[in-house]
Amino acid sequence: MEKSLKYSFETSNDRSKTNSIKYKWRKKLFGSDDIIPLWVADMDIDSPKFIKDAIAKRVSSGIYGYEQFPQTAFEAQISWLHRKYGTDYETKDMFYSHSVVASMSMVIEAFSDKGDEIIVSPPIYPPFFKEPKRQGRKVVFNNLQKDKDGIYRYDIDDLKSCITKKTKLLFLCNPANPVGRAWSKKELDEILQICIKNDIIIFSDEVHCDLVYEPFRHTAMSTIQGASDITISAYGIGKTFNLSGLATSTLYIQNHKLYKKFKKVYDKNHISSGNCLSHIAFETVYRYGEVWLDELKIHLLSNYNQLKNLIDKYPQYLCMTPMEATYLCWIDCSGMGKTDQQIAEFFIAQAKLGLSRGSDFGDNAKQHMRLNFAISTQQLNRVLKQLDYALANMNRANSF
Repeated sequence: MEKSLKYSFETSNDRSKTNSIKYKWRKKLFGSDDIIPLWVADMDIDSPKFIKDAIAKRVSSGIYGYEQFPQTAFEAQISWLHRKYGTDYETKDMFYSHSVVASMSMVIEAFSDKGDEIIVSPPIYPPFFKEPKRQGRKVVFNNLQKDKDGIYRYDIDDLKSCITKKTKLLFLCNPANPVGRAWSKKELDEILQICIKNDIIIFSDEVHCDLVYEPFRHTAMSTIQGASDITISAYGIGKTFNLSGLATSTLYIQNHKLYKKFKKVYDKNHISSGNCLSHIAFETVYRYGEVWLDELKIHLLSNYNQLKNLIDKYPQYLCMTPMEATYLCWIDCSGMGKTDQQIAEFFIAQAKLGLSRGSDFGDNAKQHMRLNFAISTQQLNRVLKQLDYALANMNRANSF
């Protein structure tokens, strides 16, 4: 007999009447409001009630003045990360930040100069190459390679060959957005040894670390022997608990010299401690969120499998990359025989779905699309119906 779940993900609140960018930008991005938006990486799933109750209690105080980030909140995250991933962080290693991208921006400023090189590995989250360019750094692309099973892997030989004396940073997406990899300890150690040998600092974005599915495991880069001395690790509550609107993330730097160098940039940018409501949410999720997260992952994996079953009906057009982590489905659309623009238009005009274009994630990601499946069961049923209808129509049209 299956164990009954404590939480339900059948429905979610309607966000179309809010200022959610996922919905507000539909007309700008897709030319119509008659689109189910599946692009930006937040969830159309309500955050759990215990978070809402904790925030509501704080709101009832009527006092919203300046507050420092509570030590107990830092301790709650440190305990969570240690218990789940074996990290060995201390509060003295920790910084509050508005977002992982904000942290990345400060890391670029602190540990490189204009003209220096930063390695990124597309397909990858677009700010990884956009932010270094914005700050006048040279982006060096070490493209991920897809193996015969459709799984993306690091090209280690290429990584070694693209390093010069001006290479200062390597940006790691761990787990990987958009290709859904939970990098193994062996893979991470290969990258680490290259960076140690060449005096390169690793910025490890681990914001999706809680969204890894069995039998895969998240390996925090800092837990590998020798990594803590050159690794800067970023975490957040936005992806796991759908709290990106509270603009709260953290950064850990265990090397004292790197910590001091980063702190000069951090202080110059006048990063505050966030707002009092985010403090409450942050501590609450790390103290009480484990059961909800476990059940969320059951729901997300079910969503993924249903999408895969549908897409597997049309192998001549679409192929899903095997997923180990995140709630982002990476779809190879090359079988459609269309350009990037035509592929995007098919999903918009025929399926009424707004996805992220693969080309946004790198030049080696053309003819791919990214679909965010962190949605309610009710919403998923609509997505499946519309996509199946569009693909069936294409199949019929191509049969004549």
